[in-house]
Amino acid sequence: MPSMTATPTLTSRPPLPKRPLPHEKTPDRPGTSGARPHPQRDARVDAEIGPRTVGAIYQTSISAYEVLAVIRDPERASALLRRTALWAVIVRDIMRADAEPYAVGDTWTTSDRLVREGRTPAAYAPAA
Repeated sequence: MPSMTATPTLTSRPPLPKRPLPHEKTPDRPGTSGARPHPQRDARVDAEIGPRTVGAIYQTSISAYEVLAVIRDPERASALLRRTALWAVIVRDIMRADAEPYAVGDTWTTSDRLVREGRTPAAYAPAA
């Protein structure tokens, strides 16, 4: 009768499978060079920001706002909004004379209305 206290030999077990390579670059495993890791995230961020570019004026059910800056850096956006965020928009309420700029993280909805499009970089070209 075999003893229940006998230990099995460790060489009889197959090796554990290796972990797959992570999607993002980690210090111990190089990633693909030059590739953007999250194209779906970029498309989602673009959809959430909507047509709000620098200089744009949009209207919500509450008020109207001028876009002063669009922050796409997750670390800066999270610091501005004091929560986890991928992006932030710095706006100024144009219906109030004493309004100070502040950061918002509200997504663009069907009830928002674009009053004036933002400026493109070509619009900043020096005049004559």
